[in-house]
Amino acid sequence: MRNKSVVTEGNEIRLATELIELGARLQVLETETSLSRERLLNLYKELKGESPPKGMLPYSADWFLIWQPNVHSSLFIDIYNYLVAHTDLRGAHALIKSYRLYLEHVQVCNLEPILTLTRAWTLLRFLGNLLETVSCSRCGGHFIAHRQDINSDYVCGLCRPPSRAGKSKKQASEATQDILAAL
Repeated sequence: MRNKSVVTEGNEIRLATELIELGARLQVLETETSLSRERLLNLYKELKGESPPKGMLPYSADWFLIWQPNVHSSLFIDIYNYLVAHTDLRGAHALIKSYRLYLEHVQVCNLEPILTLTRAWTLLRFLGNLLETVSCSRCGGHFIAHRQDINSDYVCGLCRPPSRAGKSKKQASEATQDILAAL
């Protein structure tokens, strides 16, 4: 039996705890830490008071190309790429810090976070294989796009929003309340 360092195990537990608090699924925890499945299950139950959700992780790369998820995913990946380029953060630590900054930015903008930690982790797995970042030919921002698409004249969803963008019931209700408050 191999002796484990108490410090290393403590760091792994701290990493798993941060991931669980941010909403990571069990599969993410198993990949990003060296803790046993049983240990992760116990830790998850202790922190959340319930068993982790069951089922497969989201696998469709197309989800990241839908209008709102694309904007949120692109924001997250820009934060992630900046941190990796300008700090010593790598791996799960870069994921956690980037996701926390994404949540802060979304909160400051009074938006609902669309990207979950598990989807952010999945996005990082898809980059380079199925997805890539491309520059918008209008605004110059970097956005997620399919790797096999011809993206030389790419226009992002912010410069060319879809016709039904922003017409949800919640936004219509908020707009109505704003109008009533102004009267």
